[in-house]
Amino acid sequence: MRGGMGNLMKQAQQMQQKMTKLQEEIAKRTLEASVGGGMVTVTVNGKSEVLRIKIEPQAVDPEDIEMLEDLVVAGVNEALRKAQEMMTEEMGKLTGGLKIPGLSF
Repeated sequence: MRGGMGNLMKQAQQMQQKMTKLQEEIAKRTLEASVGGGMVTVTVNGKSEVLRIKIEPQAVDPEDIEMLEDLVVAGVNEALRKAQEMMTEEMGKLTGGLKIPGLSF
């Protein structure tokens, strides 16, 4: 029985190391989301940090700033959703689809 527990602890440590490495790799990846027919493009990294927002000149209408604000919000939300989806997918591959309590991604 004692060997089984030691083996389980070793497997848990290996899993933790793999997860840490995967998180570091994912943090280096970038994702893009475009909204409004490409009027606003948002680039984020795997840590869900916004790296860049590109706004096409024709999206800038001084008479309708609210539309531009809505496009930026939509673009950021879509890019962050993609980053979260990528993290969930990659972690799912690592854990074999197991839901591990206390592990959020």
